[in-house]
Amino acid sequence: MELDIEYKAAFDKISKLKKAVASDIMLKFYAYYKQANFGNKFSFNSGLDVRSAFKFNAWMQLNGMSAEKAKRKYIKLAKEY
Repeated sequence: MELDIEYKAAFDKISKLKKAVASDIMLKFYAYYKQANFGNKFSFNSGLDVRSAFKFNAWMQLNGMSAEKAKRKYIKLAKEY
């Protein structure tokens, strides 16, 4: 339960950032978020643009990672950023 609270706080913090985040860091946030919330239930329905392909690829690289670990990685990245 505490992990979920810390994860939500980290997500809220990153969501409210005013400054731009480097693309590679945003891809990591995206992938950890998707893995934490959807696991290995990959879906690719955002069209065929390059940005969507990068996002999907970043998420697929976390295949098999538990939701708990993805949340911990997201929190750690948020603290580093």
